[in-house]
Amino acid sequence: MSTSETILNVKNIKLHFPIRKGILRRIRNYVYAVDGISFSVKSGETLGIVGESGCGKTTLGRTIIGLYRPTAGTVEFNGTDFSSGRKDSLKKIRKDLQMIFQDPYESLNARHSVRYILEEPFHIHGETDREKIKERISLLLDHVGLSEKSLDKFPHEFSGGQRQRIGIARALTLNPKLLVCDEPVSALDVSIQSQILNLLMDLQRDLALTYVFISHDLTVVRHISDRVIVMYLGRVVESADADEIYRNPVHPYTKSLISSIPVPVPGKQRERIVLEGNVPSPVSPPRGCHFHPRCPYVKDICRTEYPSCRSYGDNGNHIAACHFGDSLKI
Repeated sequence: MSTSETILNVKNIKLHFPIRKGILRRIRNYVYAVDGISFSVKSGETLGIVGESGCGKTTLGRTIIGLYRPTAGTVEFNGTDFSSGRKDSLKKIRKDLQMIFQDPYESLNARHSVRYILEEPFHIHGETDREKIKERISLLLDHVGLSEKSLDKFPHEFSGGQRQRIGIARALTLNPKLLVCDEPVSALDVSIQSQILNLLMDLQRDLALTYVFISHDLTVVRHISDRVIVMYLGRVVESADADEIYRNPVHPYTKSLISSIPVPVPGKQRERIVLEGNVPSPVSPPRGCHFHPRCPYVKDICRTEYPSCRSYGDNGNHIAACHFGDSLKI
């Protein structure tokens, strides 16, 4: 259950990757991967981030934990800004801020045993007490549902679900306060997905964890999240409490995503909103509202002016960036 304490505060984060060409490798353009995103996360809650592939979700997640240095903006964890990229500030914060990666086959070093993988974070942060490390690893294995016989095995000896459990255990070694979960179940079979999701929810309850949960699967996000933000082409187009955003989506893009969710009732179907065209290139985003080339409700103003964020609902927590949100709200 969330508290009133804000643990993570992201302010106007931008990450623009330079495109270099020619013999002199001069910058010719930029990839606007993340283009001005702000949000906060309270201690103990789960913030879901959804959107199509290429919208900047993973880049945002990696920027939050310091793997990328932002072009502009700040990331504050417990009131401390560590987005400057200084190694000393990052190392201090790293114990409290960890990431679970998408692909359990790529995120674990195939040459290292599970024992080495789980011991390495302790060595990096100067922990030398062997008994303390052994006790902590034994507790972690119990938390994620693996036996101590796993310690001397290598990643290729495990199934995808077991590998992801190892990845979760590694993320928990230093007893972090916040985990960025980057599509942690998308590479797994459906039957295994539910096991990993339930594991993450149990760990959140038992260890008082806070999650930033990134996914393209809206069903998964609704199941685990307290609040949801929807991204499109590097920007947030809508944010609200999870139940509110699924019941009353405002932005046309959110409405189209939700219309694609299967209804778990035999013979009942949603009215599908099919988007035409492809996601525009983040190198040259459209003028005006970035969504206007695919929007079924586009007007002239959408082609020239980017909409400001407006509040909807009674509590003001439902925010969307759309010129015609009032008339489109269902």
